[in-house]
Amino acid sequence: VAPTTPVCEVPSSAMTGTVVQMSCKETEGSPPSEYQWYKNGVALLEKTGTGSARGANITYTMNKKSGTLLFNTVTKNDTGEYFCEASNGIGLSQKCSVKRMQV
Repeated sequence: VAPTTPVCEVPSSAMTGTVVQMSCKETEGSPPSEYQWYKNGVALLEKTGTGSARGANITYTMNKKSGTLLFNTVTKNDTGEYFCEASNGIGLSQKCSVKRMQV
């Protein structure tokens, strides 16, 4: 079953230095969807280990299975427009509407 449009939860504003968790979920897809987050139209990298991610100054953890995007401490650099895409290899992938977070 192809995924439906996911529901994204993105805070509209956040204080610098706080923990922010965004979530993305759709329930129709079978097999279960994987989720990919985008910021300003660019796919966010999935953080694996510490080596390459540390060099790229990545301050978040993205879980493609659960659809969560967790920022340990947000900075002004994290301000932007976020959306997520659900795909399971069947039918078209589905995106939620873009939501802006101001830090």
